[in-house]
Amino acid sequence: MTTTATHLADVFHAEVLPALPHSAITLLQLSQNPDSGPAEFTKPIEADPGLMGQVLKFVNSSYFGFSREIMSVQQGLTLVGTRAVTNFALWNAVFSVMPNPKFGPFDLKALWQDSLRRALFARELGRNMQLKNAEDLFAGALLQDMAIPLLLKELPEQYEVLVTRRAEEGRRLSGLEKEIFGWDHADASAMLAQQWNLPEEFVALIAQHTKLDELLESGPEKSGPACVALASLLPSCSDDGWDEYEMFIAGYERLTGNPKTALTESFEKVDSDTTEFAPILRLPLPKRNLTEYLQA
Repeated sequence: MTTTATHLADVFHAEVLPALPHSAITLLQLSQNPDSGPAEFTKPIEADPGLMGQVLKFVNSSYFGFSREIMSVQQGLTLVGTRAVTNFALWNAVFSVMPNPKFGPFDLKALWQDSLRRALFARELGRNMQLKNAEDLFAGALLQDMAIPLLLKELPEQYEVLVTRRAEEGRRLSGLEKEIFGWDHADASAMLAQQWNLPEEFVALIAQHTKLDELLESGPEKSGPACVALASLLPSCSDDGWDEYEMFIAGYERLTGNPKTALTESFEKVDSDTTEFAPILRLPLPKRNLTEYLQA
């Protein structure tokens, strides 16, 4: 099969790419500077009234359970942490600018459901492995599939064929994309992240998330990106089955050296956090918890 849109640059031309709010980009850049504290993070949030309201709603949610209402952004940043607020602001920003393409059964909220659960798992796995960049893994996993709505909108006919083949052949979408286009949605999402001037660490995490085997072969120095890539193999929140279960388990055991039984505690934590976070982000709960797949 051939396509007239073989070059990603032809698909993602300037008129197609949405602009990420400047406040979110500023927060991400601040998050890469260890000397930045709540006072520095407060400025771009307060300069964006819409974001400021969302952040105050976030820090006052039941998830954090403070006994009194948090009235100021700086106080919220001090209590909750700058990275938690930055990740929330990033989520809010990306969610707000992505189109909702009219593409068959595609559901934008289902995509964000998957992104949230994968982000929570990547961070939990990174923490369990005592990786220093566990919070970066959250952002990398959160953004790994963010270009998919744009691709479906710009290339609906090609993706209709790809989605059909994926269902019939049981293959990963990224492999089919590489076969047809020469690039995959990880490349597209990384290009979008570069266009937004996001930190290079995030761009690299996004770009490599479909290359788990390659990352595992590279050894411990690639453990962070491997966590994000492993998270991409989690089941979709809208699916009843888990087609990539065996691939996921093999990757987990190879990455951590632990048996699959060690996943139970991590999955319970991710399920709990998903239940808490989904309502805050205006998302429905998954059809099945991750722990149910281990019990099947």
